[in-house]
Amino acid sequence: MHVTFLGTGTSTGVPVIGCDCEVCHSSDRRDRRWRPSVQIKFEDGLSVLIDASPDLRAQALEFSLDRVDCILLTHSHADHVLGLDDVRIYNFRQGAEITCYGNSRTLTDVRRMFSYVFDPKTPQGGGLPQLSLCPVNGPFSLNGSRIVPVPLRHGTLPIFGYRIGAFAYLTDCNEIPEASWPLLDDLDVLVLDALRRRPHSTHFNINQAVQAAQKIRAKNTYFTHMTHDVSHAETCSLLPSGISLAYDGLVLKINEQLNETVHEASIKLFPLSDW
Repeated sequence: MHVTFLGTGTSTGVPVIGCDCEVCHSSDRRDRRWRPSVQIKFEDGLSVLIDASPDLRAQALEFSLDRVDCILLTHSHADHVLGLDDVRIYNFRQGAEITCYGNSRTLTDVRRMFSYVFDPKTPQGGGLPQLSLCPVNGPFSLNGSRIVPVPLRHGTLPIFGYRIGAFAYLTDCNEIPEASWPLLDDLDVLVLDALRRRPHSTHFNINQAVQAAQKIRAKNTYFTHMTHDVSHAETCSLLPSGISLAYDGLVLKINEQLNETVHEASIKLFPLSDW
């Protein structure tokens, strides 16, 4: 499967409106960061988004995102879901609803935030996204590919990361619960939240992300959800071997076959239905 980073910035994006800092005026395109999301394109053509950022329209145009079959939602904060209205163009072209997966709290929030979409009294004129909300209570399959939700903490908010084969995407977290660590064994690629150098109450900072990455021991780790405090070139030069910053437009090819021994031993350790 191919993973394309559509956005690697934090909720403000980079450059930040009205900011005169060095990163916001950088000529390095890797320092320009849309709000966070990735596309996963499977070998059979299935196209899956993890989150739908407010920059989705621009991302789709820039990176030729011509199809979206479903969306895996990590949580319901604005920088991760406000692009949902823009998926209606895919409804028109594909002639089908788009299923959004997430924990029950996330989907409840989406139904509230986009109440006009789900209200039968809203006039129907072809201008509404057609969304189907599917609660995730454990691992599930998309066209035969195994999707494993990874429970995380974003401050006090319970959210999901996702593991697909040898790839895991963990954004917006400052804690990996004890029972989630085994879900992250034997990864080829880990994507991990690393907001900035200074501590933060709801995100890993860079030092914390390095410590978590070294514990997980993926073959390669990419940090995401960075603020304008983080210069791409300078920061990468200081990171340990095998760890680097992701950037908008980065494309990775990854094995989508999950190690079944790890999978079966690990998923029973956490009460996903309660998350």
